[in-house]
Amino acid sequence: MTLRNTAPTGEVPPLPLKRHHRQIRRVLAVSLLFALVNPVCASWARTMAQPATSAAHVITDNVLSPPALSDCNQQETQSTLLAAPLKATDARAYWVSSDTIRWPNKTSQGHFYLYAATNGQLALTTDARLSGATSTMSLHPGRGVRGAASEIGQRFAFTAQGIELQVNLTREALSTLLHQQLLLVQEDDQGKVIDSTSLQTAGVLDDLYEAAGNLNDLGVRLTAKLPASITPHQRLSQFALWAPTAQHVALCTYRTGKSRANGIQQMQFDAATGAWKTSIPADLSGQYYRYLVDVFVTGRGWVRNAVTDPYSISLTTDSTRSYIGALTDSALKPAGWDHHPIPTSVQKPTDMAVYELHVRDFSANDLSVRPAYRGKYVAFTETQSNGMRHLSALGQAGITDIHLLPVFDITSVPEAHCDTPTISGSADSEQQQATISQRAATDCFNWGYDPYHYNAPEGSYATNAADGATRVIEFRKMVMALHQAHLRVGMDVVYNHTAYAGQHPQSVLDRIVPGYYHRRDAQGKVEESTCQSCGNTATEHRMMAKLLTDSVRQWAYEYKIDSFRFDLMGHQPRAVMEQLKTVLALENGHPVQLIGEGWNFGEVANNARFVQASQLALNGSGIGTFSDRARDAIRGPGRSDDINSMMAHQGYINGLVDAPNAAATVSAFSSTEHQQALLKAADMVRVGLAGTLRDVQLDTWQGRPQRLKDIDYNGQPAGYASEPDEVVNYVENHDNQTLFDINAFRLPVTTSHEDRARVQIVGLALTAFSQGIAYFHAGTDILRSKSLDGNSYNSGDWFNRLDWTYQDNYFGTGLPSRQDNEALYPLMRPLLTNTLIKPRPEDIAWTRDTFRDLLRIRQSTSLFHLATSAEIQQRLHFYNTGPSQNPAVIVGHIDGVGLPSARWKSLVYLVNASQTPQHLSIPALEQHAFTLHPVHLSAAAGDKRITKEASFSNTEGFVIPARSAVVFVEENEPRQ
Repeated sequence: MTLRNTAPTGEVPPLPLKRHHRQIRRVLAVSLLFALVNPVCASWARTMAQPATSAAHVITDNVLSPPALSDCNQQETQSTLLAAPLKATDARAYWVSSDTIRWPNKTSQGHFYLYAATNGQLALTTDARLSGATSTMSLHPGRGVRGAASEIGQRFAFTAQGIELQVNLTREALSTLLHQQLLLVQEDDQGKVIDSTSLQTAGVLDDLYEAAGNLNDLGVRLTAKLPASITPHQRLSQFALWAPTAQHVALCTYRTGKSRANGIQQMQFDAATGAWKTSIPADLSGQYYRYLVDVFVTGRGWVRNAVTDPYSISLTTDSTRSYIGALTDSALKPAGWDHHPIPTSVQKPTDMAVYELHVRDFSANDLSVRPAYRGKYVAFTETQSNGMRHLSALGQAGITDIHLLPVFDITSVPEAHCDTPTISGSADSEQQQATISQRAATDCFNWGYDPYHYNAPEGSYATNAADGATRVIEFRKMVMALHQAHLRVGMDVVYNHTAYAGQHPQSVLDRIVPGYYHRRDAQGKVEESTCQSCGNTATEHRMMAKLLTDSVRQWAYEYKIDSFRFDLMGHQPRAVMEQLKTVLALENGHPVQLIGEGWNFGEVANNARFVQASQLALNGSGIGTFSDRARDAIRGPGRSDDINSMMAHQGYINGLVDAPNAAATVSAFSSTEHQQALLKAADMVRVGLAGTLRDVQLDTWQGRPQRLKDIDYNGQPAGYASEPDEVVNYVENHDNQTLFDINAFRLPVTTSHEDRARVQIVGLALTAFSQGIAYFHAGTDILRSKSLDGNSYNSGDWFNRLDWTYQDNYFGTGLPSRQDNEALYPLMRPLLTNTLIKPRPEDIAWTRDTFRDLLRIRQSTSLFHLATSAEIQQRLHFYNTGPSQNPAVIVGHIDGVGLPSARWKSLVYLVNASQTPQHLSIPALEQHAFTLHPVHLSAAAGDKRITKEASFSNTEGFVIPARSAVVFVEENEPRQ
């Protein structure tokens, strides 16, 4: 293709001095006129009028010539075109809008200038003066009209007080300036530099390119057929990349994922949006591409980055090239895709019962899956495999959604020739984890919380990562197979960080628009609160919010994803999440459920930068957050590195009631302090059962009624949700120890096999019976263990295995990763070798069957998943509460009168966390005609003790077996 040096629209082109005198005069005339109209910028115009400016354009023109075809074939992902002498990388000033710069912690002393260099050669001289500028603008204190706007003030309210400097530039001049090296300088009267800093430019870019938010063609688009008179029977291949600070952007195309480039196209700059675009009058489906982007990087200089498309729909092996295709094409769809039926089991968000699963965990260890499919998307198409039979059974029992841990493109797993190391060792050996640690960078496993390309399926789960079409088709096959098993599909998405920021070879966003997509601190350093050595994304910036929104929209519409779980959602603005929820419902014709982790921490904590999508800030949004209230009460406080704390922090189900372990003394257990802790825990369990709703009232252990929002939970309100669809109830997920493993730490070591399984079920029952969305971790129903690993994200297949034959839960398969667990090794060793802890196959099978009973009970009536807070306040009532309660038993009564979907007039559930059977008389319920729930009475019921030992009579009350969860129902009165 012909190379042309075409200047982007609105940008002053580099002009060789001897050939374009007339054009130079025109540019200078415009500059001088601009200076007359804007006296503040007179020095800017004077500098532009100097020959040195034009000479600099000659240098830039020579050095930053457009990329050539040979550049497309370079192995390096970055080449330096012109190194910057100035190595400082701090960015302490904020260019908040098109007309205002804010420099926090800075007084008005001295004079302020904005220096620009087209060639990136700004430098500080030995006498503290700045050299290398090709233009200079004098700045004066003041705030522009845009800078004074309320939305700008709110957005940048987190910055410290300082000086504001007014900028008066035309749109064209401002665009030109943002394509250069910039430095804000404070000088004394003699022109010596007092201080200098780079700028954080997200504010001005969002202001200047507001229209970019409406772009609908980012990435690659294959348009409809062109008029036959132009190119018969062909489609147009269009490409668009948002890169508003780049000097050049070129498109390299390749016939395959490994071939040399077959073409290069210089892209054109759209001054209205900041996007670079080009089109090719041919259908390039099935080929590959990447971009060459020339940008200035602070502290480094002008670089040429070979980078994939952040809007890639697919890629080749290890994501080195983006794939050209249209997700609407039949070639990328399995047979029957467009019209296959999608389960309708979820009519309202609280109907959801989620099973969280990792794609590789699901089948890597399943010998009933053909070898080529193990660990892959297509393993889900093996309908008769042990794993799919298990999922199908869960779907029939009441699981509605399979939530997949990250399945977008990630950096941490080699997509070709990953390792599956041979592992061996004794129950308490370090050998297993040592082997895994040595191969962690090359093995086939990682949780996947290291996003590379948000819009493309991960290639290591495809049978052929080299072919961009394969992963798309096989992902869709997986979704269709789960839908056919009557299971909806959810995705765990991670828009709060990328695997890398800056100029790392696997950084995408920052190598296209340096400094824009990631959240930065007051020094300009990328924030890392959500992932050390990664980079927090800044969804408060327009185009990062757009990327998130466009990405989720694509997954929902093109892949028929039914629900989404947002990792560390509290780092996202509530406004972005609410807008996304609205758009998804409109585009898909039905609500798409959004849930996420609403933890409040890091640089955004307490709404420091925006109103967060966090637990306490999502009231009324209809977006669900995981609740830690009941979770911590049920299993005990979270992971700890202190041996004594790990054992002593027993939860409601694993010893707090009446089973002290070796870390608890008998005297301490009988103390007033312990009794209060038990009563508080029982109340917090009730908080969870009531949906963690703000306005539900509870008769508390202190003997007075309180709304849940007035009950303290570590300095926060225990009840924080307005409606039940805003709460996700769980007692185990992929993070931290599994429920079985935390119980191994906290139950007395003498606890029997049978009782360990019963404790597991009691914990799961408290989730199943809670109002709101129910969430379960894959394998929790078969006593899943990770051999006590508290963070198995990179612990290989070995510590993340699932056994769908129900013979092993993999407890006692070696000490887990030293990196995250070493402090607990002295405690772990004797536990891992204790044969009384490791379950037998019959214990696993019992737990499996009894868990399915819980699901059937939850599914049998809407009373366990009521739709509104008003309904819950009207229908749910707790008995056995207050200071004189029996804290071993939780009793909840739910009234079904007038609610057809209730099926029964009322029901009552009783959960006994004690080692012994409990007898409870509740006068208010004595006149009811309760019988055991039909699921308990089934011959196939898992816990046979319930039909034998559980009972209710009007005179004797309730009798509940030890460590059990029992539901009684009251039949509707016959119609007259």
